[in-house]
Amino acid sequence: MSHRGSGVNDIIAPRRGLPGMRRKLAGSSPLTVAFLGGSITEGAGASEPETSSWRALTGAYLQSVYEGRQLRCINAGVGGTDSSFGANRLAEHVFHEGEPDLLFVEFSVNDGDDREESVRGMEGIVRQCRRLNPDMDLIFIYTAADKNLTGRKPFNIAVHEEVAGYYGIPSVDCAAGVYDMIQAGELDWKQCAPDGYHPLDGGQALYAAFVRRYLEQALLVECSPGEAAAENLLPYVPLDHCNYEYGGMLDCSIASYSPEFCIGELPPGEPLMNWRFPTVHAWTDDPVGGFSFEVTGQRAGLVLLCGPDTGIFEYSLNGGAFTEVNLFDEWCPGAYRPVPFMFPLQAERALMRITIRNTGRRDSRSTGMGLRVLKLLHS
Repeated sequence: MSHRGSGVNDIIAPRRGLPGMRRKLAGSSPLTVAFLGGSITEGAGASEPETSSWRALTGAYLQSVYEGRQLRCINAGVGGTDSSFGANRLAEHVFHEGEPDLLFVEFSVNDGDDREESVRGMEGIVRQCRRLNPDMDLIFIYTAADKNLTGRKPFNIAVHEEVAGYYGIPSVDCAAGVYDMIQAGELDWKQCAPDGYHPLDGGQALYAAFVRRYLEQALLVECSPGEAAAENLLPYVPLDHCNYEYGGMLDCSIASYSPEFCIGELPPGEPLMNWRFPTVHAWTDDPVGGFSFEVTGQRAGLVLLCGPDTGIFEYSLNGGAFTEVNLFDEWCPGAYRPVPFMFPLQAERALMRITIRNTGRRDSRSTGMGLRVLKLLHS
């Protein structure tokens, strides 16, 4: 698949570059590279996700650049997740696995049409990284989907670029590269990604080539003195004061449960999607089951394992009135999957107490009244 005429340099925004990774070219210490994103980063569409996905191909290229060094790659891609959940997952799925030297962030396909929420998620990831490891470099990657192929700067990518520009983070707009190739008659998107989202091996290699072009510029081409002195700065004033810099996931066991709950894993053979991590969770289908927990922050939430038997629950925040929530959707009949639910944003960071009750009611499509608590969230 050729992309010589696709204007590759036009899809790269170098900004402050990769000063940390560039300095480490001269070293010998081990390196860790992490990939945080959705199913495209996880490897969906690739015939062999650990060898032919854009993530795997990029990791292999970096290993060739840092030849002779131990280079570890962390796959923190989880299908169906957006940048808000990414900010909550970051500590457990990335930093808990090892302190990264470089983080790729890919959420332009999965983020929705709420600009504020997208800014809060992406900015939360950046500020969390800068606070935990100031020497760490980041790159934003924008992948293609039908909604990202309406022009060269569709909504979600434009929003992510606000964050990238404010923090000087380089970005590679693979979607724009694909768009240009389609316009030039060089690429049939439906052949590249039959489902409109997940590229097959040829498309994965194309993404990797776009990313490699930037990495070659950032790491191997001689830079100006100003670029060489660049540092990863953390502006005191954020774009959005409600960003998820302090986002995190907590084990379900820290909550206080009624006797109707039990702790266990999803039974063997039950269909599971968008989650390759342990499924230990608190579960009940008793209509009187309930639990409560406390966290400090501006926002709290849950990650439920939703599936064929998911019921309807209700919550109360800080002693307020109970609000009913039905998370059963078109995906639930086929498999269990993690579904985050966030409670209303609070004006200031403070202690929050959340009470959850099963209602004994269910969606008409559900087979039960199950309530499966996988994780607790705070930010």
